[in-house]
Amino acid sequence: MRKLPYIWMLAIFLLAACSTNPPPITENSAAPAATSSATQNEQPSDTPILLPSPSSTQTETPTPTTLPPSDTPAEPSDTPTPAAASSFPDVGQYVWQPVVGGLRSPVGMAHAGDGSGRLFVLEQYGMIRIVQDGTILPQPFLDIVSQVNNEGNEQGLLGLAFHPRYNENGYFYINYTDLNGDTVIARYQVSPDDPNRADPASETRLFHIPQPYANHNGGGMEFGPDGYLYLGLGDGGAAGDPLNNGQSLNSLLGKILRIDVNQGDPYAIPVDNPFASGGGLPEIWAYGLRNPWRYSCDRLTGDLYIGDVGQNQWEEIDYLPAGAPGGANFGWNYFEGSHPYQGILPPTQTVIAPVAEYSHAEGCSVTGGVVYHGGRLPEWQGVYLYGDYCTGRVWGLLRGSEGSWMHAVLFDNVGRITSFGEDEQGEIYLIDRIGILYTLVKK
Repeated sequence: MRKLPYIWMLAIFLLAACSTNPPPITENSAAPAATSSATQNEQPSDTPILLPSPSSTQTETPTPTTLPPSDTPAEPSDTPTPAAASSFPDVGQYVWQPVVGGLRSPVGMAHAGDGSGRLFVLEQYGMIRIVQDGTILPQPFLDIVSQVNNEGNEQGLLGLAFHPRYNENGYFYINYTDLNGDTVIARYQVSPDDPNRADPASETRLFHIPQPYANHNGGGMEFGPDGYLYLGLGDGGAAGDPLNNGQSLNSLLGKILRIDVNQGDPYAIPVDNPFASGGGLPEIWAYGLRNPWRYSCDRLTGDLYIGDVGQNQWEEIDYLPAGAPGGANFGWNYFEGSHPYQGILPPTQTVIAPVAEYSHAEGCSVTGGVVYHGGRLPEWQGVYLYGDYCTGRVWGLLRGSEGSWMHAVLFDNVGRITSFGEDEQGEIYLIDRIGILYTLVKK
């Protein structure tokens, strides 16, 4: 089979797959950022751009062996889901409304899936704060400030994921940079006496990953629909991935990892991970990433969207459909976005090109988002919203029934966008690093 130097790949498999920093500042921070006179409530003049749909190409990948996780996610709601939108709504009718302010360098959020309606917000310097009923509770859920390195702009408390059975076991997982500048992935447990406080003595470390530089730490964490925990790690930093971590199968850096936290001590390897039987580190699920700053699964379909921060010219959104096998290579550092960066891709390899990208004439650092599936704004169903840290732009990405992608700027100047999130009902939130949590509402 002949393989093109840069090929679109879309594999459909039986196994459901998936996989969500201080702002991921790139080396070209001096590159000009786009400016706009539009406010976030005005509809930009950009018309949707139709992007080509990836064509299906067979690749030589390991055949997965399905092994159900020992602890499957809760059953989905029986509430009917509205049909997906066929076009972008008139954004002039919508606004990002503040929920709370006064947060300190917030970089992420999650919900516990426990019916409480609480939002848990990561503060980069080492705290998890609870937002409940539009108020920040005075005591933090977790305070590990004394354990977190904040000397680098891309270090700190970077990731949070609640176990699908949090109601039963009280487990949650975090990603932080320790005092030596290395990545720690750890499990904590809620206090038995107070649902709004974690037990600070309950830390169990799953990973300690040395970091060669102070940037590109990644930090995303999310449980997929298969019940496994997915972990996003950057390439370790410096310009151009000098250690070739993104393409090395002997490094955990520049990867998305996939582990079973319900088996083993402290985890087990799913038997259908692409390198579970050799050829690479067994935790690796996907590779060729520079700094995956926020990724998420579509809560309805299980499709995976990844925001991967570029070098100095291109920012990208990568996509894997639910059912795609492990072993996907997203191309870094052979490619920046869909553009050759350095080296020659070996003829025996294929890589997956992004489904959306934008140049540094439009922004400087992508922040991956989420697909809307709330009930408050039915006209937004199925729209993936993501942003740019530098310009505050929010893009929409929508796949049509025929497989083509629509892509457009929807809002401008929303803030220093460090993350998106969703609550238990699927309503969407946006985090501004200056300390504000927003949600999208109709005017």
